[in-house]
Amino acid sequence: MGFIEKLFGKQTKEEETMTTEKLNIGIILGSTREGRVSPQVGEWVKGIADKRGDANYEIVDIADFQLPFLGTTDGTEPGITAWNEKLASLDGYVFIVQEYNHSITGALKNAIDFAREAWYNKAAGIVSYGSTGGARAAEHLRGILGEIKVADVRTHPTLSLFTDFENMSEFKPQELHLDNVTAMLDEVIAWSGALKTLR
Repeated sequence: MGFIEKLFGKQTKEEETMTTEKLNIGIILGSTREGRVSPQVGEWVKGIADKRGDANYEIVDIADFQLPFLGTTDGTEPGITAWNEKLASLDGYVFIVQEYNHSITGALKNAIDFAREAWYNKAAGIVSYGSTGGARAAEHLRGILGEIKVADVRTHPTLSLFTDFENMSEFKPQELHLDNVTAMLDEVIAWSGALKTLR
């Protein structure tokens, strides 16, 4: 945009398209184990997000891509290509993160490491759960996201296995989390839109 356009607030056709197109936000399920509860949490977040109408939200399940362990493959498995293509099609992310031994799951770390440029210059929110709300896993994830040029937003809904799950398996979130999820999504949308201009 030239000086005159900036002065009078006019946008180029390309900029108009960027501001009117809905963003694509992936809700990434960070666990692949049998009996996991992340699909319940992911669908809950998606239900809240879909009511907003401000972006296209979709569940992205790492398990669907059947990624091998990094270092045990020549990189030709179709799931690796599909994973990178899916990430590249998204403008931002919401990670559903569970705490395993004070950190994220091996499956999530493995999936993150199977992509590089597809992550760059995007934003992410984190919804975590565990005995302490998954806070330690989320903090580990923040450090990883910085390395792959993903800007993580500040607002962070934390869910307790003791108060938000019945028998630690059936997800029954307390109402108080709704405000935090809404605020987190506000930040993800704002940052994802801003970072899209860099790509």
